[in-house]
Amino acid sequence: MTESESNPQKSKNRLRQGSLGVAAITFFVISAAAPLTGIAGGTPVGMLLGNGAGVPFAFLLITLLLLVFSVGYTRIARYINNAGSFYAFASQGFNGRIGAATAYTAMLAYITMQIGLYGLFGAVTEGTIGALFGLYLPWYLYAGFCVLLISIMGYRKIELSMKILTLLVILEYLAVFILDLLIVGKGGASGNGIGMTSFSLHALLSGTPILGFLLCFASFMGFESTTIYSEEAREPKKTVPRATYAAVLAIGIFYTVTTWLMVEGAGAERLVETIAGLKTPDGVPDPTLFIYSLTDKYAGSWLTLPIQLLFVSSLFAALLAFHNATSRYFYVLGREGLLPSHLGHTHEIHQSPHKSSIMQTIISILFVALFALSGIDPVLGMFTWMTNTGTLAIISIMALVSFAISSYSLRMSDQGKEFFTMSVMPVFAGVLMTMIAVLVSRNFDILIGADPAKPYTVVMAYLLPLSVPAAAVFGFIIGSILAKRNPSAYRELGKNQID
Repeated sequence: MTESESNPQKSKNRLRQGSLGVAAITFFVISAAAPLTGIAGGTPVGMLLGNGAGVPFAFLLITLLLLVFSVGYTRIARYINNAGSFYAFASQGFNGRIGAATAYTAMLAYITMQIGLYGLFGAVTEGTIGALFGLYLPWYLYAGFCVLLISIMGYRKIELSMKILTLLVILEYLAVFILDLLIVGKGGASGNGIGMTSFSLHALLSGTPILGFLLCFASFMGFESTTIYSEEAREPKKTVPRATYAAVLAIGIFYTVTTWLMVEGAGAERLVETIAGLKTPDGVPDPTLFIYSLTDKYAGSWLTLPIQLLFVSSLFAALLAFHNATSRYFYVLGREGLLPSHLGHTHEIHQSPHKSSIMQTIISILFVALFALSGIDPVLGMFTWMTNTGTLAIISIMALVSFAISSYSLRMSDQGKEFFTMSVMPVFAGVLMTMIAVLVSRNFDILIGADPAKPYTVVMAYLLPLSVPAAAVFGFIIGSILAKRNPSAYRELGKNQID
């Protein structure tokens, strides 16, 4: 029996402590990263616009970078157990104002990621249902139904979400694993065995490697959310670090191996040409058809159909994971005075952040309606614009938090024990993350496909990156106001919520 269960008064208005183990948190994180969505959606674009056959090597290097980042990230989680995650680390590493700036930037990141995924979910579901049953409904109806279904699950106990996400993630991995085995078994496109072309320096630096790296990094979004569940974890000082490393390795190995075999399955020499030639029945270029071309070639419809359906379920799983993460951010900020206080309450029975979940649902409905009324493409506009904005925000936060971890460690009484892991390695990771954030900002017009023939896309290429520092400035102002109006609450920002 947990402390919260034995003491009902103490457990009131708290998240459901002791409800999540290593496996559960790992599945939440993997679901947010949406591995099948990355393989079917993001990876072919990375190959086409980035560094082609060098994408697997880029995934390997990004995995190593995130492991370096995770060292300090998981170490500080042993000292700070707060569902505010990034916000809490920045507050304790620097001060409450910077913590508030981080919190609002994180909100921007998770909200935009989820909104973007609703656009892709609607479009993919519309195409899949239309192809299978001949029923073509507008994308926003599917997106709206998904919003309502996720709102119900986000309102209830987190164990319900955990069970559904676990099943969906296992099925995703199983389907792709079967494709991997078939490609290996048939010796790839040449039939003479699997080669190592993808892991050469020539392949890594071919094409436009910067875009390849950035799109690979985007495929990991959500991996950092392990610490968001620290208040609900069993033995958080052990569970959170284990879940973080498990998630990074599971996602990284999956992407590296699968993209490598996808390259070999199509043939490294004609990979880009193959992807560029894929088109929908009405002649529109569509790189997301790449994985279906591979399943048709190596397995046939018996595997293509399940992967089409799992692509939809992968997006649903990612949306549910981001909804849970976002609602917990709202809850923490409401609890600690950076958002309206009513958001900082949990359900008496489910111990879920139900009011924050409702707020996130309202935001999602408003944005789906806005994009539907505007007529902007749900993929090329809604998905591309929003998810790239979220990626930039997350990378920027990771850079800041890396330096905050180092700052926190320098004030620790037993700093000597953690000097390398909490002072040196975080600074190294922070410098690399800063460089990546700068590259994302400088290439944002390419990332969102800004077209001079469509002036509004050029405007968005400037406005969307500016929303990241704007959110940080707004959060900093909110933190400053709290410091003046309620100094005691300000001093408690980011503090531990469990012993």
